Amino acid sequence: MIEITVNDRLGKKVRIKCNPNDTIGDLKKLIAAQTGTRYEKIVLKKWYTIYKDHITLQDYEIHEGFNFELYYQ
Repeated sequence: MIEITVNDRLGKKVRIKCNPNDTIGDLKKLIAAQTGTRYEKIVLKKWYTIYKDHITLQDYEIHEGFNFELYYQ
């Protein structure tokens, strides 16, 4: 299990525990459960990289303590 932090532009900070072999889509569903938003509306970014739903966290080399930027579309 790894812990990932997600920040949005409004100052909300969410910590999510997930497995390295989870996909970005799975991570979005966990974030949606904690924030109360629909997972289809969530966009995860880091700088200018937009993360795609079907790729695993391991493939993106996301590790313990990684920090995502949370946007809504």
